[in-house]
Amino acid sequence: MTHGRPEAAKVRSVRFFRARSPSSRAIADSTHSISEIAFLVVRVELDSGVTGEGFLLSFDYSPQAIIGALRDIEVLVQGRAAGSMGTLSTEFLAAAEYFGRAGVNNWAHGCVNIAMWDAWARSHATPIWRMLGAHRNRVPVYGSGGWLSYSVQELVEEARGYAARGFRGVKIKVGSGDVQNDLERLTRVREGVGSAVDIMMDANQGLSAGDALKLARGVEKIGVRWFEEPLVNTDFDGYQRLRNATPLLLAMGEREFDVVALRELIGRRALDLWQPDILRLGGVEAWRSSAALAHAFNMPVLPHFYKEYDVPLLCTIPNGIGAEYFDWVDGLIQPPLLVKDGSAVASEEPGWGFRFKDASLSELPR
Repeated sequence: MTHGRPEAAKVRSVRFFRARSPSSRAIADSTHSISEIAFLVVRVELDSGVTGEGFLLSFDYSPQAIIGALRDIEVLVQGRAAGSMGTLSTEFLAAAEYFGRAGVNNWAHGCVNIAMWDAWARSHATPIWRMLGAHRNRVPVYGSGGWLSYSVQELVEEARGYAARGFRGVKIKVGSGDVQNDLERLTRVREGVGSAVDIMMDANQGLSAGDALKLARGVEKIGVRWFEEPLVNTDFDGYQRLRNATPLLLAMGEREFDVVALRELIGRRALDLWQPDILRLGGVEAWRSSAALAHAFNMPVLPHFYKEYDVPLLCTIPNGIGAEYFDWVDGLIQPPLLVKDGSAVASEEPGWGFRFKDASLSELPR
Protein backbone atom coordinates (compact mmCIF):
# COMPACT_ATOMS: atom_id res chain seq x y z
CA MET A 1 0.00 0.00 0.00
CA THR A 2 1.25 3.48 -0.82
CA HIS A 3 0.71 6.59 1.29
CA GLY A 4 0.67 10.01 -0.36
CA ARG A 5 2.72 10.83 -3.45
CA PRO A 6 5.36 8.19 -4.26
CA GLU A 7 7.74 10.96 -5.39
CA ALA A 8 7.72 12.46 -1.89
CA ALA A 9 8.77 9.24 -0.14
CA LYS A 10 12.31 8.83 1.19
CA VAL A 11 14.37 5.88 2.37
CA ARG A 12 13.73 5.36 6.09
CA SER A 13 15.79 2.24 6.74
CA VAL A 14 18.08 -0.29 5.08
CA ARG A 15 18.43 -3.80 6.51
CA PHE A 16 20.61 -6.72 5.48
CA PHE A 17 19.88 -10.44 5.73
CA ARG A 18 21.39 -13.79 4.89
CA ALA A 19 19.50 -16.71 3.37
CA ARG A 20 20.68 -20.24 2.62
CA SER A 21 19.13 -22.10 -0.29
CA PRO A 22 17.06 -25.18 0.60
CA SER A 23 18.91 -26.96 -2.21
CA SER A 24 22.37 -25.97 -0.96
CA ARG A 25 25.07 -28.55 -1.61
CA ALA A 26 28.78 -28.62 -2.38
CA ILE A 27 29.41 -28.09 -6.11
CA ALA A 28 32.38 -27.37 -8.38
CA ASP A 29 33.18 -25.99 -11.81
CA SER A 30 36.55 -25.73 -13.57
CA THR A 31 37.83 -22.91 -11.37
CA HIS A 32 35.95 -23.00 -8.04
CA SER A 33 34.81 -25.42 -5.38
CA ILE A 34 31.72 -24.04 -3.64
CA SER A 35 30.76 -25.26 -0.18
CA GLU A 36 27.23 -23.83 0.01
CA ILE A 37 24.63 -21.86 -1.93
CA ALA A 38 23.66 -18.72 -0.03
CA PHE A 39 22.44 -15.18 -0.62
CA LEU A 40 22.61 -11.73 0.91
CA VAL A 41 19.37 -9.75 0.85
CA VAL A 42 18.89 -5.98 1.07
CA ARG A 43 15.53 -4.63 2.27
CA VAL A 44 14.92 -0.91 1.73
CA GLU A 45 11.96 0.67 3.51
CA LEU A 46 10.50 4.03 2.50
CA ASP A 47 8.82 6.37 4.97
CA SER A 48 5.61 5.69 3.03
CA GLY A 49 5.74 2.11 4.38
CA VAL A 50 6.66 0.57 1.01
CA THR A 51 9.60 -1.85 1.01
CA GLY A 52 11.81 -3.11 -1.78
CA GLU A 53 14.25 -6.02 -1.86
CA GLY A 54 17.35 -7.03 -3.73
CA PHE A 55 19.56 -10.11 -3.40
CA LEU A 56 22.98 -11.26 -4.49
CA LEU A 57 24.48 -14.72 -4.78
CA SER A 58 27.28 -14.82 -2.22
CA PHE A 59 28.36 -18.46 -1.94
CA ASP A 60 31.14 -18.38 0.68
CA TYR A 61 33.42 -15.85 -1.02
CA SER A 62 34.84 -12.87 0.94
CA PRO A 63 31.85 -12.66 3.31
CA GLN A 64 33.20 -9.77 5.36
CA ALA A 65 34.20 -7.77 2.30
CA ILE A 66 30.79 -7.83 0.65
CA ILE A 67 28.98 -7.14 3.92
CA GLY A 68 31.32 -4.21 4.53
CA ALA A 69 30.63 -2.85 1.05
CA LEU A 70 26.88 -3.07 1.70
CA ARG A 71 27.28 -1.22 5.00
CA ASP A 72 29.31 1.48 3.25
CA ILE A 73 26.72 2.16 0.58
CA GLU A 74 23.98 2.22 3.23
CA VAL A 75 25.30 5.66 4.23
CA LEU A 76 24.53 6.96 0.73
CA VAL A 77 21.02 5.48 0.71
CA GLN A 78 19.60 6.70 4.03
CA GLY A 79 17.16 9.58 3.53
CA ARG A 80 17.39 9.38 -0.26
CA ALA A 81 14.29 10.20 -2.29
CA ALA A 82 12.43 7.24 -3.73
CA GLY A 83 13.21 6.80 -7.40
CA SER A 84 16.61 8.52 -7.19
CA MET A 85 18.59 5.52 -8.43
CA GLY A 86 20.42 7.65 -11.00
CA THR A 87 21.80 10.17 -8.53
CA LEU A 88 22.75 7.32 -6.19
CA SER A 89 24.81 5.80 -9.01
CA THR A 90 26.57 9.10 -9.65
CA GLU A 91 27.45 9.57 -5.99
CA PHE A 92 28.47 5.95 -5.61
CA LEU A 93 30.87 6.13 -8.57
CA ALA A 94 32.53 9.17 -7.02
CA ALA A 95 32.72 7.64 -3.53
CA ALA A 96 33.99 4.24 -4.71
CA GLU A 97 36.72 5.57 -7.02
CA TYR A 98 39.51 5.42 -4.44
CA PHE A 99 39.31 1.68 -3.73
CA GLY A 100 37.79 0.76 -7.08
CA ARG A 101 34.35 0.71 -8.66
CA ALA A 102 34.57 -2.91 -9.71
CA GLY A 103 34.45 -5.91 -7.40
CA VAL A 104 32.49 -5.88 -4.16
CA ASN A 105 31.69 -2.18 -4.45
CA ASN A 106 29.73 -2.71 -7.65
CA TRP A 107 28.02 -5.78 -6.22
CA ALA A 108 26.84 -3.74 -3.24
CA HIS A 109 25.66 -0.88 -5.40
CA GLY A 110 23.85 -3.30 -7.73
CA CYS A 111 21.99 -4.97 -4.87
CA VAL A 112 20.83 -1.66 -3.39
CA ASN A 113 19.91 -0.36 -6.86
CA ILE A 114 17.73 -3.42 -7.43
CA ALA A 115 16.01 -2.97 -4.05
CA MET A 116 15.32 0.69 -4.77
CA TRP A 117 13.83 -0.15 -8.16
CA ASP A 118 11.59 -2.68 -6.39
CA ALA A 119 10.42 -0.06 -3.86
CA TRP A 120 9.90 2.56 -6.58
CA ALA A 121 7.78 0.26 -8.75
CA ARG A 122 5.81 -0.96 -5.73
CA SER A 123 5.10 2.68 -4.83
CA HIS A 124 3.42 2.93 -8.22
CA ALA A 125 1.77 -0.52 -7.90
CA THR A 126 3.36 -1.52 -11.22
CA PRO A 127 5.65 -4.34 -12.40
CA ILE A 128 9.11 -3.07 -13.33
CA TRP A 129 8.91 -4.57 -16.81
CA ARG A 130 5.76 -2.57 -17.51
CA MET A 131 7.29 0.62 -16.09
CA LEU A 132 10.20 0.31 -18.51
CA GLY A 133 8.09 -0.58 -21.55
CA ALA A 134 7.51 -4.14 -22.68
CA HIS A 135 8.33 -6.01 -25.89
CA ARG A 136 6.89 -9.27 -24.55
CA ASN A 137 5.69 -10.88 -21.32
CA ARG A 138 7.58 -14.19 -21.41
CA VAL A 139 11.11 -15.36 -22.09
CA PRO A 140 12.56 -18.79 -22.98
CA VAL A 141 14.68 -20.34 -20.23
CA TYR A 142 17.36 -23.00 -20.26
CA GLY A 143 18.26 -25.34 -17.44
CA SER A 144 21.67 -24.68 -15.90
CA GLY A 145 23.94 -26.74 -13.68
CA GLY A 146 25.82 -29.76 -15.00
CA TRP A 147 28.53 -29.30 -12.37
CA LEU A 148 31.88 -31.06 -12.72
CA SER A 149 31.37 -32.43 -9.22
CA TYR A 150 28.39 -34.46 -10.49
CA SER A 151 28.75 -38.08 -11.36
CA VAL A 152 27.75 -38.95 -14.92
CA GLN A 153 24.49 -40.37 -13.56
CA GLU A 154 23.71 -37.15 -11.65
CA LEU A 155 24.60 -35.10 -14.72
CA VAL A 156 22.28 -37.03 -17.03
CA GLU A 157 19.46 -37.15 -14.47
CA GLU A 158 19.53 -33.37 -14.04
CA ALA A 159 19.51 -32.77 -17.80
CA ARG A 160 16.68 -35.24 -18.35
CA GLY A 161 14.75 -33.63 -15.50
CA TYR A 162 14.94 -30.25 -17.22
CA ALA A 163 13.83 -31.79 -20.51
CA ALA A 164 10.89 -33.51 -18.80
CA ARG A 165 9.74 -30.11 -17.46
CA GLY A 166 9.63 -28.64 -20.95
CA PHE A 167 13.01 -26.88 -21.01
CA ARG A 168 14.40 -26.75 -24.52
CA GLY A 169 18.04 -26.31 -23.52
CA VAL A 170 20.51 -27.42 -20.83
CA LYS A 171 23.97 -26.13 -19.96
CA ILE A 172 26.82 -28.39 -18.88
CA LYS A 173 30.12 -27.53 -17.19
CA VAL A 174 33.36 -28.45 -18.95
CA GLY A 175 37.02 -27.92 -18.08
CA SER A 176 37.60 -31.06 -16.03
CA GLY A 177 41.27 -31.11 -17.05
CA ASP A 178 40.64 -33.91 -19.54
CA VAL A 179 39.05 -32.91 -22.85
CA GLN A 180 38.09 -36.51 -23.59
CA ASN A 181 36.28 -36.74 -20.26
CA ASP A 182 34.38 -33.52 -21.07
CA LEU A 183 33.40 -34.96 -24.44
CA GLU A 184 32.22 -38.19 -22.86
CA ARG A 185 30.03 -36.34 -20.35
CA LEU A 186 28.51 -34.19 -23.09
CA THR A 187 27.89 -37.30 -25.20
CA ARG A 188 26.06 -38.99 -22.35
CA VAL A 189 23.87 -35.90 -21.89
CA ARG A 190 23.04 -35.86 -25.59
CA GLU A 191 22.05 -39.53 -25.39
CA GLY A 192 19.92 -38.75 -22.34
CA VAL A 193 17.97 -35.76 -23.69
CA GLY A 194 17.78 -36.63 -27.38
CA SER A 195 18.12 -34.33 -30.37
CA ALA A 196 15.24 -31.95 -29.57
CA VAL A 197 17.00 -30.30 -26.59
CA ASP A 198 19.86 -27.82 -27.07
CA ILE A 199 23.09 -28.44 -25.18
CA MET A 200 25.42 -25.61 -24.20
CA MET A 201 28.81 -25.89 -22.49
CA ASP A 202 30.47 -23.58 -19.97
CA ALA A 203 34.19 -23.67 -19.14
CA ASN A 204 34.13 -20.84 -16.54
CA GLN A 205 37.40 -19.52 -18.03
CA GLY A 206 39.13 -22.76 -17.10
CA LEU A 207 40.65 -23.88 -20.42
CA SER A 208 43.88 -23.23 -22.26
CA ALA A 209 43.59 -21.98 -25.83
CA GLY A 210 44.64 -25.39 -27.15
CA ASP A 211 42.14 -27.37 -25.10
CA ALA A 212 39.36 -24.88 -25.89
CA LEU A 213 39.92 -25.39 -29.62
CA LYS A 214 40.20 -29.16 -29.23
CA LEU A 215 36.92 -29.26 -27.28
CA ALA A 216 35.16 -26.91 -29.72
CA ARG A 217 36.06 -29.18 -32.62
CA GLY A 218 35.28 -32.31 -30.64
CA VAL A 219 31.65 -31.35 -29.96
CA GLU A 220 30.73 -30.92 -33.63
CA LYS A 221 29.21 -34.43 -33.74
CA ILE A 222 27.43 -33.95 -30.41
CA GLY A 223 25.73 -30.73 -31.37
CA VAL A 224 26.46 -27.86 -28.97
CA ARG A 225 24.68 -24.53 -29.36
CA TRP A 226 27.28 -22.28 -27.72
CA PHE A 227 30.57 -22.31 -25.81
CA GLU A 228 30.56 -20.10 -22.71
CA GLU A 229 33.69 -18.54 -21.19
CA PRO A 230 36.19 -20.88 -22.85
CA LEU A 231 39.11 -18.60 -21.93
CA VAL A 232 39.98 -16.05 -19.27
CA ASN A 233 37.76 -13.02 -19.78
CA THR A 234 40.64 -10.61 -20.53
CA ASP A 235 42.13 -12.72 -23.35
CA PHE A 236 40.45 -10.79 -26.15
CA ASP A 237 42.91 -11.96 -28.80
CA GLY A 238 42.41 -15.55 -27.66
CA TYR A 239 38.67 -15.22 -28.15
CA GLN A 240 39.29 -13.84 -31.63
CA ARG A 241 41.57 -16.73 -32.60
CA LEU A 242 39.10 -19.29 -31.25
CA ARG A 243 36.14 -17.64 -32.98
CA ASN A 244 38.02 -17.64 -36.30
CA ALA A 245 38.96 -21.30 -35.91
CA THR A 246 35.50 -22.75 -35.18
CA PRO A 247 31.89 -22.09 -36.21
CA LEU A 248 30.77 -22.65 -32.62
CA LEU A 249 29.08 -19.59 -31.09
CA LEU A 250 31.02 -17.96 -28.25
CA ALA A 251 29.33 -16.47 -25.17
CA MET A 252 30.66 -14.47 -22.22
CA GLY A 253 29.93 -11.49 -19.98
CA GLU A 254 29.11 -12.76 -16.51
CA ARG A 255 32.48 -11.72 -15.04
CA GLU A 256 32.30 -8.15 -16.35
CA PHE A 257 31.93 -5.03 -14.20
CA ASP A 258 31.63 -2.78 -17.27
CA VAL A 259 31.33 -3.07 -21.05
CA VAL A 260 35.04 -3.01 -21.91
CA ALA A 261 35.13 -6.70 -22.84
CA LEU A 262 31.93 -6.38 -24.86
CA ARG A 263 33.34 -3.42 -26.77
CA GLU A 264 36.68 -5.12 -27.40
CA LEU A 265 35.19 -8.42 -28.53
CA ILE A 266 32.65 -6.70 -30.78
CA GLY A 267 35.56 -4.88 -32.45
CA ARG A 268 37.33 -8.19 -33.01
CA ARG A 269 34.15 -9.97 -34.17
CA ALA A 270 34.97 -12.50 -31.47
CA LEU A 271 31.69 -12.78 -29.54
CA ASP A 272 28.21 -13.98 -30.47
CA LEU A 273 26.18 -13.82 -27.23
CA TRP A 274 26.37 -11.25 -24.40
CA GLN A 275 25.73 -12.53 -20.85
CA PRO A 276 25.47 -9.56 -18.46
CA ASP A 277 25.40 -10.08 -14.70
CA ILE A 278 23.17 -7.42 -13.16
CA LEU A 279 25.00 -7.44 -9.80
CA ARG A 280 28.50 -7.16 -11.22
CA LEU A 281 27.49 -4.43 -13.65
CA GLY A 282 25.92 -2.45 -10.82
CA GLY A 283 22.17 -2.58 -11.34
CA VAL A 284 19.30 -2.01 -13.72
CA GLU A 285 20.61 0.97 -15.69
CA ALA A 286 24.03 -0.59 -16.33
CA TRP A 287 22.42 -3.90 -17.37
CA ARG A 288 20.17 -2.12 -19.85
CA SER A 289 23.01 0.03 -21.19
CA SER A 290 25.08 -3.05 -21.92
CA ALA A 291 22.11 -4.68 -23.65
CA ALA A 292 21.68 -1.56 -25.77
CA LEU A 293 25.33 -1.69 -26.84
CA ALA A 294 24.91 -5.34 -27.79
CA HIS A 295 21.74 -4.48 -29.72
CA ALA A 296 23.58 -1.82 -31.71
CA PHE A 297 25.72 -4.63 -33.11
CA ASN A 298 22.86 -7.14 -33.55
CA MET A 299 24.08 -9.27 -30.65
CA PRO A 300 21.57 -11.31 -28.58
CA VAL A 301 21.48 -11.03 -24.77
CA LEU A 302 21.40 -14.11 -22.50
CA PRO A 303 22.04 -12.90 -18.93
CA HIS A 304 23.81 -14.67 -16.10
CA PHE A 305 21.96 -16.38 -13.24
CA TYR A 306 19.47 -13.82 -11.84
CA LYS A 307 16.28 -15.00 -13.53
CA GLU A 308 14.05 -13.09 -11.08
CA TYR A 309 15.55 -9.84 -12.40
CA ASP A 310 16.60 -10.91 -15.87
CA VAL A 311 13.21 -12.15 -17.06
CA PRO A 312 11.45 -8.81 -16.35
CA LEU A 313 14.35 -6.88 -17.91
CA LEU A 314 14.57 -9.17 -20.94
CA CYS A 315 10.92 -8.37 -21.58
CA THR A 316 11.95 -4.71 -22.03
CA ILE A 317 14.64 -5.11 -24.70
CA PRO A 318 14.39 -6.25 -28.33
CA ASN A 319 17.47 -8.51 -28.32
CA GLY A 320 16.81 -10.67 -25.25
CA ILE A 321 16.59 -14.31 -26.30
CA GLY A 322 16.64 -16.30 -23.06
CA ALA A 323 17.37 -16.58 -19.36
CA GLU A 324 19.41 -18.97 -17.24
CA TYR A 325 17.44 -21.10 -14.80
CA PHE A 326 18.52 -22.35 -11.39
CA ASP A 327 15.96 -23.20 -8.70
CA TRP A 328 18.24 -22.16 -5.83
CA VAL A 329 16.17 -19.18 -4.70
CA ASP A 330 12.73 -20.65 -5.42
CA GLY A 331 12.17 -22.06 -1.94
CA LEU A 332 13.09 -18.74 -0.30
CA ILE A 333 10.66 -16.45 -2.13
CA GLN A 334 6.94 -16.09 -2.71
CA PRO A 335 5.85 -16.55 -5.40
CA PRO A 336 8.67 -18.21 -7.36
CA LEU A 337 8.98 -17.34 -11.03
CA LEU A 338 6.39 -19.14 -13.15
CA VAL A 339 7.87 -21.33 -15.89
CA LYS A 340 5.48 -22.81 -18.44
CA ASP A 341 6.28 -24.76 -21.61
CA GLY A 342 9.95 -23.82 -21.48
CA SER A 343 9.37 -20.08 -20.92
CA ALA A 344 9.32 -17.88 -17.83
CA VAL A 345 6.27 -15.64 -17.51
CA ALA A 346 6.79 -12.10 -16.23
CA SER A 347 4.81 -11.47 -13.05
CA GLU A 348 1.97 -8.95 -13.01
CA GLU A 349 2.72 -8.26 -9.33
CA PRO A 350 4.36 -4.88 -8.59
CA GLY A 351 8.10 -4.42 -8.47
CA TRP A 352 10.09 -7.53 -9.30
CA GLY A 353 7.01 -9.61 -8.51
CA PHE A 354 8.24 -11.58 -5.49
CA ARG A 355 9.18 -11.26 -1.82
CA PHE A 356 11.58 -13.16 0.37
CA LYS A 357 9.81 -15.14 3.07
CA ASP A 358 10.66 -13.66 6.46
CA ALA A 359 11.17 -17.15 7.86
CA SER A 360 13.95 -17.76 5.34
CA LEU A 361 15.97 -14.70 6.40
CA SER A 362 18.53 -14.19 9.17
CA GLU A 363 19.23 -10.51 9.82
CA LEU A 364 22.89 -9.55 9.87
CA PRO A 365 23.99 -8.04 13.19
CA ARG A 366 25.03 -4.41 13.40
